Parts: sequence; C-alpha cells; structure tokens
Amino acid sequence: MTSQIATTSVEGRDLFLRRAIRAKPEKIFNAWTEPELLKQWFAPLPWTVSKVETDVCVGGTNLIVMRSPEGQEFPGYGVYLEVIKNQRLVFSNAFTKAWEPSDQKPLMVVELTFDQQGDFTNYTARVRHWTIADREAHEKMGFHQGWGTCAKQLAVLVE
Repeated sequence: MTSQIATTSVEGRDLFLRRAIRAKPEKIFNAWTEPELLKQWFAPLPWTVSKVETDVCVGGTNLIVMRSPEGQEFPGYGVYLEVIKNQRLVFSNAFTKAWEPSDQKPLMVVELTFDQQGDFTNYTARVRHWTIADREAHEKMGFHQGWGTCAKQLAVLVE
C-alpha cells in the first residue's frame, strides 16, 4: 500500500508532494527521464502527453507537450539544473534551451528526490515558486489534484 502527502511550505512559496512508491529509485528516475515512459503517466487522465523530448544532463533541455481531451496542446519547456542519476532531478521552466530565458513568466523550479527505504522509494516533489502569488496561482491551477493524480499514475507504472 502506498501513501501520499501534499503540503505547502512554511515560507509559503513551495508546494510539496510526497509519496511512498513500491519500486526502486531507478524505475522512478527512468519514468521521469525516458520519453516513452513519461508519456504513459505525466498528464492527469483524461489528458495525455503527445510529445516528450529530454536531454538529461545539467543544462540539457526538456519538452513535454500535454494534450487536453479536446485536442488542444500545451507545450512545457525546461532546463535541467541538477541531475544525480536515480537520486535527484532539478529543473526549471525559467529557461527553454541553452540557458535561454523563457518568453513566458517562469513558474517554478522542480526538485525531485528518490530515496530508497527497503522495498519502497520515498518520492518527493518540491515545487519552488518565485513568489507566494505564483505558488497560490499554481495551487489554483490544481497542483495538489493534478500532481497527486500523476503520482498515482507513476506508481501504477513502476510498481
């Protein structure tokens, strides 16, 4: 059985999602970095992921295109800031490629950690925002429900 916790930090700018997943960290890391695996779980159903590109290294880029049930596509660009294989991924949408600033207002820096504890991995997503208002906007967009749903889909894929 897996458990999941979603919280907001004391500072008020960070959102957290924590979940114990019955899988090795390698499987979760791969699900975050391999395009064909990411497509299978990253969007909360009935949304889908139509395209994924990853260059998983510091300064490498990622592109994830989510598709609404009506067929509208929403591209999300980012740059990896830290990569520790099977342990930690950090990326931001403040950049689109080669440290080129995004033409969209940056929303977040995502810090993912994968800590093995016996048969489980403690999966933590810390989503850092520039301001409290940015964090509030992300919550209103459905952070807890959307990221929670995706974490459940991720767990189903890797368990």
